Order: sequence, then structure tokens, then C-alpha cells
Amino acid sequence: MYLNKSIIGMVHVQALPGTPQSKYSLAEICKIAVREAKQYEKAGLDAIIIENMHDVPYLKASVGPEITAAMAVVVRAIRDAVALPLGIQILAGANKEALAVAKAADLQFIRAEGFVFGHVADEGYMDSCASELMRYRKAIGAEKIQVFTDIKKKHSSHAITSDVDIAETASAAEFFLSDGVIVTGSSTGKAVYLHELKSLKDKIQIPVLIGSGITADNLAEYWDHANAFIIGSHFKEKGFWKNPISADRLRIFMEKVASLKEI
Repeated sequence: MYLNKSIIGMVHVQALPGTPQSKYSLAEICKIAVREAKQYEKAGLDAIIIENMHDVPYLKASVGPEITAAMAVVVRAIRDAVALPLGIQILAGANKEALAVAKAADLQFIRAEGFVFGHVADEGYMDSCASELMRYRKAIGAEKIQVFTDIKKKHSSHAITSDVDIAETASAAEFFLSDGVIVTGSSTGKAVYLHELKSLKDKIQIPVLIGSGITADNLAEYWDHANAFIIGSHFKEKGFWKNPISADRLRIFMEKVASLKEI
């Protein structure tokens, strides 16, 4: 998938069967997810990423077969409903499972946590996965599926790699065959530090994606410093990720995108 100021909308899949907050059947979950994906497509977004964010508390680095199977069903329903490029993230750090689902459901990319270096996440210590993940991609014939990788990820402590700055981390991800790096703020909905984003210029040749904190008000500030923007919270009512998509917020944001593309 070619990234050129691409706007990627987040579909936060409702809590899946077997998780603590589950309340919908899988058919109902698919219906809600498909409705949101169609809203994004109609609004003119460039791609969609599907994530099991309601499955709190998250398992670390792997999930049960019921989660992998359910996500495959959900994303296949979305794949059949919209023509946009699609990606998937399975929390937390279930990157091989995400890649398997992407291969099975004909998706174009995944979002992977913990690709290079280790960090302490909400779920505990996460080690790097690049070597295992990229070999797995080769083994299942999924080389066409792009792997976009978080660096210095949100909701995490990076004290153990405090002597490795974000530019060095991005360079390591590129060296380990990442297809693009994702930069985030400190937590969901929090803006990226602009000086960190600017430090990546001329350091790497792969795309840079912003993975949190982008709004209609600050988009212009970040526009020239990234290849793509992943939007979740801002598109939701009151800017809160758990809420339904706000048609007004979506429209205003895409009007801003159109105005920036005209400049």
C-alpha cells in the first residue's frame, strides 16, 4: 500500500466473545464494524485498520484461538463490504496472529508492537519480535502484507532503552525490514512530540506514520512530517475512542485534509 498523506481510520471492534466486557454476538460485532468501515469509505478515507481495543485487559504477545478466529471473521466481513486497503492489529503484541488473519482475510497490512528493542507495557515486559515475525511472514507466503511497526510505543515505559533515541530506534526497525514506522504520543489520543517526529527526517527511507493524537485542529502542524495518519479517538463522539463515530467530526476532518492537499 502506497502511503501519500494517507488517512487511516480505526475500527475499534467491540469486545470479542470470551473477553471480560463481551456483550454482543459475533454477528452483531461484525454488523457494527462493517457499519463503521462503510462510514469511513464514504467519507473518503484512504485505508482502515481494525483493532480489538475493547478486549481489555489485554493478553501479552499472544491471544487464544478464539480471538484469532473471531478477528478473522470480523475483518473478512469488512473486506467483503468495502474496497479500501485494510490492516489489522491484535492486542497486545499478537503480531503473528495478526499476520495470519491478514493473510487469510486478504488484508494489506498489519500494525506490530515490540518490533525492535524491549519495553515495559501495561501488560508487562515485551521483547522484540522482528526476527520471528518476518520469518513467519516469509513462511506463510505473506510477503505482500506490509508490516508497520510502532517505535517508542504509547502506554509503555522505555527506561531500559533511554539511551537509544527515537531516530536510532526507527533506524533499527528499518534495518530489520519494517515497511514503515509508527510514532505515537504517550497514550491513546495524545499528540506526538513534534521534535521527535522531525528527528526522523533524513534518518530513514521508509514511511513514517503518526499513530495517535491527530485532530482537525493540529493536522496542519504535522502534515509535512509524516506519510500517513492513523485516526481513532478524534473521529468518535466527544473525541473518546469508545463512542460511535461522529459524522460531523469525520466531515470536518476530511474537509481539512482536502484543504491541505490543495496547498
